[in-house]
Amino acid sequence: MLVPYTFPVGFLWGAATAAHQVEGNNVNNDWWKLEHDAAGYIDFSGDALDSYHRYPEDMRLLAEAGLNTYRFSIEWSRIEPSPGKFSGALLAHYRRMIDTALALGLTPIVTLHHFTHPLWFGERGGWLGPDAVETFTRYVQRACTILEGVQWVCTINEPNVVAMNHGAARIMAAGHPYPSTPFPDPVIGEALITAHLAAAPLIRQATGAHVGWTVANQAFVAAPGAESKHAEVKYTWEDMYLEAARGDDYVGVQSYTSQVIDADGIRAHPEDPGNTLMGWAYRPDALSIALRHTRDIVGEVPIVVTENGIATDDDERRIAYTGEALAGLAQAMQDGIDVRGYCHWSLLDNFEWGRWHPTFGLIAVDHDTFARHPKPSLAWLGSVAQANAI
Repeated sequence: MLVPYTFPVGFLWGAATAAHQVEGNNVNNDWWKLEHDAAGYIDFSGDALDSYHRYPEDMRLLAEAGLNTYRFSIEWSRIEPSPGKFSGALLAHYRRMIDTALALGLTPIVTLHHFTHPLWFGERGGWLGPDAVETFTRYVQRACTILEGVQWVCTINEPNVVAMNHGAARIMAAGHPYPSTPFPDPVIGEALITAHLAAAPLIRQATGAHVGWTVANQAFVAAPGAESKHAEVKYTWEDMYLEAARGDDYVGVQSYTSQVIDADGIRAHPEDPGNTLMGWAYRPDALSIALRHTRDIVGEVPIVVTENGIATDDDERRIAYTGEALAGLAQAMQDGIDVRGYCHWSLLDNFEWGRWHPTFGLIAVDHDTFARHPKPSLAWLGSVAQANAI
C-alpha cells in the first residue's frame, strides 16, 4: 500500500538512458566489438534507437509527461576516437543535448563512462593499462569543457559491474570458461576507484557540479547463519565502491532486485512465473534495502536513485512495481535518509547489453521506423512528479 508522502521541493524526477544502448552505431567501442566477436550468442545493437539523432524527441516526451530530470551518458569513443585526438564536432553534439535538456526545463545528469570505452583504450590494457587513470582523466577534463550549467555529473556508472564484466573477460582470455557466478574483479575495482578519485576533484573544480558515481546495489540479504559470508560478498560486490564515495557530493543507488546469500555465496533467483524478463525475482522492496545499506556505508553523503525499474512487457506491472519501490523510498526518507532524486530505468525500451527482449522502458520504440510510443507508465510517473507526492 502506498503511504501518503510529499517529497521535498526540488526533488529530481526523471528517467535514464546510456549512450550505447540508445544512440546506435557506436562502432569504435569495446561493446560493438564484443557484439561481433560473440555474434550468434548475443544480439547486435546496430542502429539501437537512433537516439543520436532523435534525442530532442526523447527529451520532449520526458518533459511533456511532467518529469524534470534526464540522466544520459556521453560516449567516450566518439569524443576521443584516437588517443589524444578529440572531436570538436562530437563535443558540440553532446553540448547540444545538454542545451536541449535545459531548454525543456530538464535537469541533466551526465554520466561520463557508462560501460563502454574506446577500442584503443582496451588494446592498451583497459583499466589495468599502465596509463589508464591518466588517459581517463584526460578525457574527463576535455568533457568538462561542455558541462557548463550541468549540476550533476557521474564519473563511472556501476564500477562494480564494470569490474565484473572485465574480470570475466580476463578469465576467458586465460582459457577458462565464462564463470557460472561472475564476481567483480577486485584488482580492476581498485583501478576504477583510483580513476574515480582522480577524476572527481577535477570535475568539481572545472564545473562546480555535484560529482559522484553510481553503484549497482544488489540488496543482498543473509540466510540464517550466513552473516559472515554475507559481509564478505557485500564488500567485494558493493561496499568497497560505496566506501570510495564517502568524499563525494552524492552517490547514485541503482537497484532492481534482491538475492539471498547463504554459506555457499549468492543464491540464484528461484524459478518463478513472477520473475522479470531478466529472470530476476520481483522485488520492489529491493530499493529500500539498497538505500538503507548505502546510507550505512556512506554516512551523510546525499543519495540519488539513478536507476530503478523492471523488465516486463506488462505495463501495469511496471506501474505496480514502481509504486511499491517509491513507497519504500518515501519510508526511507521519512526515516532520515537524504535522497535527492529518483530516475527510472529506462526512458526507452533499449538495448540491454546483448539482449533486446528485456523491456524496461516508459516508452516503446518501433525498431523499423524508430517511432516512439509512450506507455501509460510514462504518464503515471509524470503525474507523480507533478504532484511531487505519492
